[in-house]
Amino acid sequence: MIRWMVIAAFALAPAAQAQQRAHGKAESPAVESTKGEPPKRIRSVLLYGDEKCPTPTNSDEIVVCARGGESPYRIPKNLRELPESPTSQAWGRRAELIEEVNRAGLPNSCSPIGSGGQTGCTAQLLRQWAAEQGEKKAAQAKVP
Repeated sequence: MIRWMVIAAFALAPAAQAQQRAHGKAESPAVESTKGEPPKRIRSVLLYGDEKCPTPTNSDEIVVCARGGESPYRIPKNLRELPESPTSQAWGRRAELIEEVNRAGLPNSCSPIGSGGQTGCTAQLLRQWAAEQGEKKAAQAKVP
């Protein structure tokens, strides 16, 4: 099977080269150098959407154009604005959250398990008290 593919590729190569030569001459007759020398400048341009290929500025320049897709962004349009969800978080952040949950017994964890668990309870109570005070002030500010 592979042998036939290789034979077909070699058989079709001269025809493809002739077509490329004819196609290249038909598209850019103004670009060919009159002296038979190679061009001094080759400019590669990626085109997006409906953009047109720019014309060469002089006879010593060749402009090579290629289609880059629908937009210059690498992220597909349907994936650019996903809502935040646990599955859209990076695996590193998910691993950090798991470590925080599993801190039971470590210092500042407010857990009855282990020797350092009670040290975080005071800090947790102070954070809760501060949040309640903030809510009270916000409620008082709303009432005229």
